[in-house]
Amino acid sequence: MSDYNKTDFTNPSTFILMGIPGLEAAHVWISIPFCTMYTIAILGNFTILFIVKMELSLHGSMYYLLCMLAITDLVVSTSMLPKMLAIFWFNSREINFSACLTQLYVFHSFSVIESGIFVAMALDCYVAIWDPLRHSTILTNPVVAKIGLAVVLRSGLLALPFPFLVRQWPYCRTNAIPQPYCAHMAVLKLACADTRVSSYYGLFVLFCVMGLDVIFIVVSYIQILRAIFCLPAKDARLKTFGTCISHLCAILVFYIPGLFFSLTYRFHQNVPLHFHVLIANVYYLMPPTLNPIIYGVRTKQIRGRLLRLFTHKGT
Repeated sequence: MSDYNKTDFTNPSTFILMGIPGLEAAHVWISIPFCTMYTIAILGNFTILFIVKMELSLHGSMYYLLCMLAITDLVVSTSMLPKMLAIFWFNSREINFSACLTQLYVFHSFSVIESGIFVAMALDCYVAIWDPLRHSTILTNPVVAKIGLAVVLRSGLLALPFPFLVRQWPYCRTNAIPQPYCAHMAVLKLACADTRVSSYYGLFVLFCVMGLDVIFIVVSYIQILRAIFCLPAKDARLKTFGTCISHLCAILVFYIPGLFFSLTYRFHQNVPLHFHVLIANVYYLMPPTLNPIIYGVRTKQIRGRLLRLFTHKGT
């Protein structure tokens, strides 16, 4: 075992990010799908932002929330991928302790922001279906801005204890983090103290905050489905449900694998470490990669504007 795994220390100046433990020889090959996903996420989300900015007809609450989601996806993926690729390509494993805490804070705060944006999008969809004539007067631009500000403030404050709790613990086991980025539980497991406060707070954020978000979204969709099934014509029901199907797909991509991996990281039994780390990394890149594809394919206005853009360039 290398020296940095045996070092006794209390306040480390650096951590060592191990990448995918056990698969070091395949790091270059593993980097190819990750780099591809990151490229798709960057191009796709910037395309969404560009189309909404350029198309005046898309200057509404749904598309402003979609832009917030695109910015969040860009921040989440960029907080992880550049360092991850540096590990895979150049074996650049060291990360400063403060930089590690910053990455930890950005990653967790923007993950909670994404959850809050999905709640806001569920509210937007609910209002659009239950009261379509007053939708634009209820969810005005100032209201959407206030919702966005509330989401950001909530997430920033909830994630703030993570780096402060991690900073206070002594570290005397190792400074090697068995994954390619700093996350709360990964760093916490290196501490040689009773870290139950940090662990319980992480579970609080997972269940009491994001769990409440899920409950709100489920209740919203129950009401949405009630409104849809009240419509007399089948075509009208399908068309109305189609307006929210993109949002529903994005929610499933974000919440279901996220809950699974959060729980397995805390309570996993007999799961090989390299498998867990590899699959978890794929999961965290899935929403930034798939969201622009989901909304680009399923949203007629964005798809039409994109097709006109390429057709205009072609002619």
